[in-house]
Amino acid sequence: MALMRLQKFLSMAGVCSRRHGEKYITDGLVRVNGKVVTKLGTKVDSEKDRVEIKGKPAVIKQDLVYIALNKPKGYVTSCKQPGDKIVLDLLDISRRVYPIGRLDKDSTGLLLLTNDGGLHHRLSHPSFDHEKEYEVTVANPMTDEALLNMEQGMPIMGTKTRPAETKRISQKRFRIVLKEGKNRQIRRMAKKMGNHVIRLKRIRVANIRLGRLATGTWRYLTEKEKSLF
Repeated sequence: MALMRLQKFLSMAGVCSRRHGEKYITDGLVRVNGKVVTKLGTKVDSEKDRVEIKGKPAVIKQDLVYIALNKPKGYVTSCKQPGDKIVLDLLDISRRVYPIGRLDKDSTGLLLLTNDGGLHHRLSHPSFDHEKEYEVTVANPMTDEALLNMEQGMPIMGTKTRPAETKRISQKRFRIVLKEGKNRQIRRMAKKMGNHVIRLKRIRVANIRLGRLATGTWRYLTEKEKSLF
């Protein structure tokens, strides 16, 4: 859906008339993506932005779509990236959806997409402590000390990573569970330990698992999976 003025959004969501919506906005009672908005010309995307009025969510009812995709290497987790293949190219649906979180171009595995703004926020924001699990292959043997440092947290990008869980698979392979998603975090952590990631695959987001979904294919989430949120 195209961008629309905030007061129109409130009206279409059945919250109030446009005139009353304008007053709610100027009175500081409306938040967009967690921030108070008082400017009447503000525009929002009904399928992406999270709108609240007096602390309660305002939503335009629509058919909600929840998708699990096994992202191949070489695709960008973006809705638009000139010159690159994007993950939306792998879908053949008419609904407009957005990726939840990111996987860098060289990484593979589970990527969730939806037009549910509320779920997008809950799974993306680190304050909700949703886990993301990865299988990692590195160039050189990973020492127990290096895995312990990853578990305890380490300084990268001017801050310290949150505690994580690790499990060794072999000398050069391990699994790691994160509750945050800093830019290229696992690759940066491995580099900090004097190593180099050669394969990175996400196998789980919260309670949704990649399972046997073939690379480059997608499926709708089951009712049971949606209920887990």
